[in-house]
Amino acid sequence: MAHYIALTHKEADSSYRVSFPDVPGITATADPLENALTGAAEALAFAFEDWQGKLLLPQPLDTIRFDRSFLERSSDAVIAKIWVNGELS
Repeated sequence: MAHYIALTHKEADSSYRVSFPDVPGITATADPLENALTGAAEALAFAFEDWQGKLLLPQPLDTIRFDRSFLERSSDAVIAKIWVNGELS
């Protein structure tokens, strides 16, 4: 089991949007925050199953927190860990 870092953004008059720096294109949008995080976990699990476990290994937060792109995308985000079961490539 491994975890992926999720970035959660909330803009005025909109739902929460969750994305994964290590898995571009996998997102979830919902209200309230708990539903957005649940949807993100489901989207990540679906991607893992659909891609037959071929998700890239997640980068540790200690590594990506120094990445300029990550810093820009996460500056106004809530950061969460989303867990995925199975073997990763």
